[in-house]
Amino acid sequence: MRIPYTGPLPPPVIVPRNANTPTGAISALTNFLSAPLLPPPPNSHARTVVLTGAGVSVASGLADYRGTAGTYTLNKTYRPIYYNEFISNHEARKRYWARSFLGWTNLHKARPNNAHWAIRDLGKRGWIGSVITQNVDSFHPIAHPDLPTLELHGYLRSLVCIHCGNHLPRSEFQQSLSTLNPEWAAFLAEMLETGALDSEHPDERRRRGLKTNPDGDVDVPNAPYTTFRYPACPTCLANPPILSDGSQANVQVDADGAWSSKSTAGVLKPAVIMFGESIAANIKAAAEEAVDNASRILVIGSSLATYSAWRLVKRAKERNMPIGVLNLGGVRGEDSFFANIQADNDGTYGVRCSQSVDKILPSVVRNLGLTAPTGMAGREEAMPVTLHDSA
Repeated sequence: MRIPYTGPLPPPVIVPRNANTPTGAISALTNFLSAPLLPPPPNSHARTVVLTGAGVSVASGLADYRGTAGTYTLNKTYRPIYYNEFISNHEARKRYWARSFLGWTNLHKARPNNAHWAIRDLGKRGWIGSVITQNVDSFHPIAHPDLPTLELHGYLRSLVCIHCGNHLPRSEFQQSLSTLNPEWAAFLAEMLETGALDSEHPDERRRRGLKTNPDGDVDVPNAPYTTFRYPACPTCLANPPILSDGSQANVQVDADGAWSSKSTAGVLKPAVIMFGESIAANIKAAAEEAVDNASRILVIGSSLATYSAWRLVKRAKERNMPIGVLNLGGVRGEDSFFANIQADNDGTYGVRCSQSVDKILPSVVRNLGLTAPTGMAGREEAMPVTLHDSA
């Protein structure tokens, strides 16, 4: 289940001690990724599994939760919508979709940054075997489609009906929202024209009367959210499903096609795992398998504040796997993750850095250069190291 940890996070425990500078962090991460594997895994690609969080996408202009300018850091009263609230409350869905409608444009036009491209290059070279991401922005599959990536918490690029399971592209849904809510669409167009949505930084948006939150959520204080309308699932509308009690669902819409509260089905939700929602058993098993098949785990841009992510690192610790963390600020449970590491550790047996992800990772790629991991010799020519400027 995706449940946020709301307790205070400990200060970073830098490992090794010289990783407290960018140069030291780059060196320690290089040692961590390139350390010999004893015993070597049967599959040379199954070296490091990477687990990423919102901090990876900050350089793409997206808000995070607990960074220095994160929502939980600057807005102590912020509370994300929970799954049960969304599926049971029509008014809550109106509020959610209105705020998502305003925030989607910037999220949709954002692009992967240097951190994503660096992960792509590390995967090409064989230093990384797979990626597990908590992010729902789709940047990882866009940046490195050939590197196995598990989207632990789903993705915002489509919606899913909670009754029939039908998927719908978000771009199509966004157009329907615009058609059903012309006054909101005009308001959005005005904000885009004036540049009010050009910054994801909470302080700047607050000066403009807006509150920004992760995952494309824009809150306009005192906005008439109750007037917002959203469409019904087209599949349920055409063929009402059979409900769990054996009766046929009733799906009604108004004259414009907006979902009616008289309906008993046809509710669309983002294809993400909301807070309080359980992760599908097959996704959970795939994440565990990715950890079990790796030799070490590297956490990038995550405080591990959700249990679904924290438990994967705990699993790695229980399997005596080396753990690496590159994240600005504290990480849940990090004291236990780095306990009993050898005093002369240079990053080989564990690394903890509190540095900017998009600045450190490209330098790690350069540091590793054309050196191939054990078992990858002879593949250098086909795998040049390439870096991209931030989009």
